[in-house]
Amino acid sequence: MHSLNVDLGERSYPILIGPGLLKEPQHLQSYIRGRQVLVVTNETIAPLYLEQILQSLQGVDKVDSIQLPDGEAFKTLDTVNRIFDALLQHRHDRSTTVVALGGGVVGDMSGFAAACYQRGVDFVQVPTTLLSQVDSSVGGKTGVNHPLGKNMIGAFYQPQLVLIDINTLSTLPDRELSAGIAEVIKYGMICDAPFMDWLEANIDRLLARDPEALAYAVERSCADKAAVVAEDERESGRRAILNFGHTFGHAIEAVQGYGNWLHGEAVAAGMVMAAELSRLRGWISASDVARLRDLLTKANLPQQSPKDMAVEDYMQAMSVDKKVQDGRLRLVLLREVGDAQIVADTPRELLIEALHNCGVG
Repeated sequence: MHSLNVDLGERSYPILIGPGLLKEPQHLQSYIRGRQVLVVTNETIAPLYLEQILQSLQGVDKVDSIQLPDGEAFKTLDTVNRIFDALLQHRHDRSTTVVALGGGVVGDMSGFAAACYQRGVDFVQVPTTLLSQVDSSVGGKTGVNHPLGKNMIGAFYQPQLVLIDINTLSTLPDRELSAGIAEVIKYGMICDAPFMDWLEANIDRLLARDPEALAYAVERSCADKAAVVAEDERESGRRAILNFGHTFGHAIEAVQGYGNWLHGEAVAAGMVMAAELSRLRGWISASDVARLRDLLTKANLPQQSPKDMAVEDYMQAMSVDKKVQDGRLRLVLLREVGDAQIVADTPRELLIEALHNCGVG
């Protein structure tokens, strides 16, 4: 087992990474401060891992669970209300802990519910997908989607613990594995150039689910994210670099309908758009863009926009992005591989050219 720390003063918490951690109850029980737990999972994950986590919680006085429908389309306030219903119907009080068992959708909604229930109860992340292990479970971003924008309703709310059992990746569908690799590649592009070198040399091992390679990729990604979050917890500055490719990607998800493109797939195409725009600004080279495209190809990830999206679809969707400030769209661009910056002065004509170069009609 490897342990990392997200250093946020009194809100600091560990990330535990290793194989078989769900079967080792001491890890989870050490961070349950009260005597009540609600496990939130979904209909896909419950048959695989719910019994394991319930076994890990033996000895806790009161343990209840709820199974939500699976998919990004259900990441809504209506679904979060089902978590509130379960907490209230089972008479959970302020001493309860909400345990999120699943991917990013379950984690985001569970964290948001924990932030709101009785004005805040404890929260533990047990991510079971690669994307949630390397990204959404770390950093305290919680929330739901709105028809006009992704993750537009939510709160910053840090967990007590992130418990990552690498063995859960063995049941992950290939498409979901590739979607998670998109977020792993992101770290190499924005802040960790040596990690990018490692990914190029080891992408085949990741796709083959080599346990050692997966554990290393998860640990390195979490370490990169933890360092950025510790510097800027509430995204007032540098933390926004973690959104590389996301402004374009969120536009794809919103226009295509949540869940039709997986989040990681949309981010992959969005990263190419951001990289192409960085090239047009004269910052990175054509070979840098080609390097990203090549790695995404090997990871079975898209690089082009959906064929039915036009420039105005992107412009309209991005106009309600969370990074818009004072009417100006801020984008995460690359000065070089491993060096991302937030930019608010992108000429419209360059943005349109970058979109055209990535298949936008």
